[in-house]
Amino acid sequence: MTSTAAPTTTGATGPAAVTDPTVAGDGGPHARRFGLPVAFCLVMGNIIGGGIFLLPASVAPFGTISLVAFAVLTLGAIALALVFGRLAERHPRTGGPYVYVRAAFGDFAGFLAAYSYWITTWVSNAALAVAAVGYLTVLFPGIGDHKWSMCLAALAVQWLPALANLAGTRYVGAVQVVATVLKLAPLLLVAVGGLFFFDPANLGPFRATDQSAVGAVSASAAILLFSYLGVESAAVSAGEVRDPARNVGRATVLGTAGAATVYLLGTLAVFGLVSHDALVSSQAPFSDAVNAMFGGTWGGTLVACAAVVSMVGALNGWTLLSAQTPYAAAKDGLFPKVFAAKRRGVPVAGVLVTVVLASGLTVYNYTAGSEGVFEVLVLVTTFTATVPYLLSTAAQLYFLASGRAEEVSRGRLVRDATMACLAFGFSMWLVAGSGHAAVYQGVLFLFAGVLVHALMAARRRTSDHPAR
Repeated sequence: MTSTAAPTTTGATGPAAVTDPTVAGDGGPHARRFGLPVAFCLVMGNIIGGGIFLLPASVAPFGTISLVAFAVLTLGAIALALVFGRLAERHPRTGGPYVYVRAAFGDFAGFLAAYSYWITTWVSNAALAVAAVGYLTVLFPGIGDHKWSMCLAALAVQWLPALANLAGTRYVGAVQVVATVLKLAPLLLVAVGGLFFFDPANLGPFRATDQSAVGAVSASAAILLFSYLGVESAAVSAGEVRDPARNVGRATVLGTAGAATVYLLGTLAVFGLVSHDALVSSQAPFSDAVNAMFGGTWGGTLVACAAVVSMVGALNGWTLLSAQTPYAAAKDGLFPKVFAAKRRGVPVAGVLVTVVLASGLTVYNYTAGSEGVFEVLVLVTTFTATVPYLLSTAAQLYFLASGRAEEVSRGRLVRDATMACLAFGFSMWLVAGSGHAAVYQGVLFLFAGVLVHALMAARRRTSDHPAR
């Protein structure tokens, strides 16, 4: 089934007043538009990726105060979901944050949103692959004997979803639904069943570091944000969603709320099933939790299988997202034209370039022998993700404050303004909590992109005004 033409951006002025680039006839029988169920699975599947399976161990060093961070993070994520849902109603185009920011602030801000989001996607893919290796070593202990075997396993986990994406959006949607269903089984087993085996003695100290309570919550939230990346999934792929003005917002809010419920219960259960000292050094905390519930190792092995499926499914969705934002920007002349080419409904260059960059980053981190590879990658994505989040919420506030009736629903003005302010403050808090090193590395990534924008702007100007 080929897709029908998506609606134009209504009421936009300036650079955003263009037709949705996702039009019929670019994909053939292998391209298919998503309905609400698949859009919901895309959001929930991308949020509940690999992060939740490793993050209980990553935040355990902070103590159980990290549960407070989880609660605050959930409220902030829901606020972001509501903002993205509202923006997607008026801008139902592929590209998500890039589209909204460009409509409000022009080409340069739009480029920064697209570029930083693109960085987030391929660095996240590398982090997910590293997390997947931790559970693969449960299934195949020999993988963990040498760093190169772990590196090769991480590369394989990245390339399999990339090949699925190249087969077409029809197969991306099918893989996403199956992976979402399979991953929920072990998570619900721990989140619900684990509460019956809960032992308060395993919780450890409330605050396990020398940081202040506010500092500990901020620091743990910066790591935990990785588990909430994906809130914007449906908005980024709006051009591939049927009736995006209606379905994107619903899928975003429902997917975020569902993921948040599983997260909070699951993390609490793991904290109560695995002793604090063991959890700090765990490579597969959900496997350890199930083993604690039933004894032996069979339960942990099943969870490890489900975790690997979950991460491959998340990489499947993230690989699609990693190509969508450069595709939208390339259509507007802000990214190299090669990113605008589609085959079977998928931007091929975006998929290939992303998986190559993620693979290179994976090899570098294993070669450098860095300790805490997952945590390092997570903190970099925390900063780069907050850039499009901040700019998107600022765009919503701009539309509200400028009184552009075509961009907002006046009947919901107070609610929209409140949600936008909360989401903006939440994003600023995450930047502060990500730490100096992550901000430093993230800013270097962004500044490198300024050169790309300068070259693309010069090329556009030359093509618009050729020398005589």
